[in-house]
Amino acid sequence: MERTEIEQLGEFGLIRRLTKDIKHQQLSTLLGVGDDAAVLDAGDRKVVVSTDMLCEGIHFDLAYMPLKHLGYKAVTVNLSDICAMNALPTQITVSIALSSRFSVEAADELYSGIHKACEVYGVDLIGGDTTSSKAGLVISITALGLVDSESVVSRSGAKTNDLLVVSGELGSAYMGLQVLEREKEVFQAAPTAQPDLSDHTGLLERQLKPEARVDVIKEMADLGLKPTSMIDISDGLASEVLHLCTASRCGVKVFEEKLPIEEHTYETARVFNLDPTLCVLSGGEDYELLFTIDQSDYDKVHNHPKLTIIGHMTEDAKELTLITRNGMHTPLTAQGWDGIVTGQQSEQGI
Repeated sequence: MERTEIEQLGEFGLIRRLTKDIKHQQLSTLLGVGDDAAVLDAGDRKVVVSTDMLCEGIHFDLAYMPLKHLGYKAVTVNLSDICAMNALPTQITVSIALSSRFSVEAADELYSGIHKACEVYGVDLIGGDTTSSKAGLVISITALGLVDSESVVSRSGAKTNDLLVVSGELGSAYMGLQVLEREKEVFQAAPTAQPDLSDHTGLLERQLKPEARVDVIKEMADLGLKPTSMIDISDGLASEVLHLCTASRCGVKVFEEKLPIEEHTYETARVFNLDPTLCVLSGGEDYELLFTIDQSDYDKVHNHPKLTIIGHMTEDAKELTLITRNGMHTPLTAQGWDGIVTGQQSEQGI
């Protein structure tokens, strides 16, 4: 029997292969695989459901990730998916697998972060599961939310000439990871050395303790602003832009000069000999919201302190373009980690 390695397909290719034959049997399933969350019919309001798994050694490193922060982050990254559907999170379930190297006190610390996130975002922990693991720690969280029927936003609603908007600033989480990895290497070489983290508090917080942009969802509602499409930025800006384009069958023009990057993030990238623009485009784990709006809503986002217009959608679905600061048109691609360091295109998408 022929064997195909998973790396040949990649994460998104594998998802497409495993889900291509799914057929919904329930009328209440309004939207399934292919978006940030599923949407279920509950009458006047819709239930939004998303699940995510974090595995030790793949998604987090306990050498520098405190268990309390890990618990908090595990919740917020799931709540971010609920926000990406223009919904507000309401409940979560939590399942964990623990190896024998974890004590009861360690589990308490992990759950203290989970409970803190629930408190901050006003969501209820309503169930889950615990089991043993041969090695390491695995956390799986399912998040639920509610949204009015007419307010649901998916990835597929963008249209030609819609404006492309992003919340917050980008690249900080990736640079926080670089700082942590650097200090880990220093510690491994010299265990008595003290970590030099004092100048990077903001970057570390973006990596270790990201926040879901529930505030942006509420403010858009107050502004009477409904995006035409939306996604959260977990895998990097470029990757998420391409997801919106694919789902909406549109092209895009993104302007490099409009990309929101905080000054310290930019300077730290330079210190690490990284291209700041590539860190913004492909760094990932920002958990900001990327969405499109009709041009008639321009005044609602123009000069908004939390929102930045970075481009617009185009009719040609093959037109996936980054316009550089010097006016050059270059293909917009989702770089791999090596691509961030060298500035060269990588075949491995983040």
